[in-house]
Amino acid sequence: MNAISLFKVFMAETASQEVAKVLNSGYIGEGAKVAEFEKQLANYSNNQNAVIVNSGTSALHLAYHLAIYDETRTNEVNQDAEIITSSITCTATNTPIMNHGAKIIWADADPISGNISPESIRKNITKNTKAIIMIHWGGNPCEIDEINKIAKEYGIKTVEDGAHSIGTEWNGRRIGNDSDYTMHSFQAIKHLTSIDGGVLFCKNEQDAQRAKLLRWFGIDRNPQTKEKIDLRCELDVAEAGYKFHMNDVSATVGIENLKHIDWIVSRHQENALFYDNAFKGIDKIKVSLQNPKGKSAYWLYTIHINNRNELMEKMTEIGVATSKVHSRNDLHSMFSKFDASHLRGADQFNNTHLCIPVGWWVTKENREFIAENIIKFAK
Repeated sequence: MNAISLFKVFMAETASQEVAKVLNSGYIGEGAKVAEFEKQLANYSNNQNAVIVNSGTSALHLAYHLAIYDETRTNEVNQDAEIITSSITCTATNTPIMNHGAKIIWADADPISGNISPESIRKNITKNTKAIIMIHWGGNPCEIDEINKIAKEYGIKTVEDGAHSIGTEWNGRRIGNDSDYTMHSFQAIKHLTSIDGGVLFCKNEQDAQRAKLLRWFGIDRNPQTKEKIDLRCELDVAEAGYKFHMNDVSATVGIENLKHIDWIVSRHQENALFYDNAFKGIDKIKVSLQNPKGKSAYWLYTIHINNRNELMEKMTEIGVATSKVHSRNDLHSMFSKFDASHLRGADQFNNTHLCIPVGWWVTKENREFIAENIIKFAK
């Protein structure tokens, strides 16, 4: 049998012809296609405060900037700022915190789901806490309501890292409407790709408008003025921004792929349900079930087994890709100055977790073969 991939790029058949039109149009920067993609994403998530950018990491940079600095920020770094986050994630969640000069405060994770622990968040709040980051591991939503309640008590901003989570639901609606900021990634192997890209959903319009300025150096590209001036040269820039804007080529890919997002997510969910049933009652396999208050988009399907490394080798031998996907962040030397001695749940998750193919490309025959062999080799 052919190798079964853990990840695969989805590309709509119409993408290449639509991209060709843009390439030959004479305009390939941030233009009408970016605006169109942004509007479609706003409608998809039912949040009109959408800010489209060139990567999910850029979206997080903007969210952290908005959480740490008020609009009077000059260029100095707030070295007292603390952000509570999890080590169970891609490094892209946490490197922007360091880039902003803020201090990382690790909260512990649930040992099965990998999601951040609300109890641990509360224990780590100080007068310097500026934001709480919740990463929806594999698309499975965190305890969003509980974490936002804690944040509200202390006047702290909340950020949802939804890199895995377009299509994830919470309380019957798509995520992107509950916290101050929610990010989705459109990197190559996500449910929805625009080659690379991301979006930041803001709770309020004021933050969204500020983020739109910040994504293009702080320059207002759509000023409400009737003066006949050279807008690129004469408008005042009040706050230093970034080069985070998307281009029309990437946006066009995103627009075409977005037409298929419901089918993509449903295929992931169908395969996950099959695995849930296949592994039910198997003591040597623990399944990371979805949060009952939400609905996971299942970018990843995570199991826990005691002989993980041995099982990975066995699955490789029979042509099935498996992986831990992300390395626990606090073990990287760049994060070594931040105390992680209390992360007992993260220890347990990291020691036993494994992700198996669950995506839209996994056929009924594939998933049956995968489940049968995991049960066979697990100890």
